[in-house]
Amino acid sequence: MTTIDTTEHAPPAVHQSPLADTELQNIATQFLALESKLLDEAREEDWYQLLDPELLYVIPIRQATEQRSDEVNRAAFRVRDTLAHVRLRIDRLSTAKAYSEIPPSRTMRLVGSVLARQTDRDNVIAVSSAVLLYRQRGIDPHFDLIPYRRNDELRITADGPRLLSREILLTEVAIATPNLGLFL
Repeated sequence: MTTIDTTEHAPPAVHQSPLADTELQNIATQFLALESKLLDEAREEDWYQLLDPELLYVIPIRQATEQRSDEVNRAAFRVRDTLAHVRLRIDRLSTAKAYSEIPPSRTMRLVGSVLARQTDRDNVIAVSSAVLLYRQRGIDPHFDLIPYRRNDELRITADGPRLLSREILLTEVAIATPNLGLFL
């Protein structure tokens, strides 16, 4: 019988966090699944309860002419919202003046490639995920497929995880959808 020494191929030692890796992964996956369900069911008020008071929600500009490592411009944004901005957006949806959502969008978010890790801050975990958002409006036969990656930070609280920050990296540089009135 031949034995193979795998020590040289072993992953580097990882700082042991207070939460086990499987627990972090479970927290992140459950949070993202609940969040997607709430948004797909147009339950923005319930989704709002999952947001941290210090929320920062950004969609930076992506530039196709740059090298891949430099194509995301984190000094320019399509969206840069705090919790107060999100509150205004949700409030506007309940008025007859939210023209980008008349008729309302029907959505389905497919979330995958979820990776969670402990950060150096107490009770904050970093989560990356990939999302494919399907959107169709009313009887319009046209639909949008919007692929993007998300880099999130979740704060673990006594009431459960809360979205502390979200960076959305749109895959497409030129967005084909007529508006981004949705929460990604």
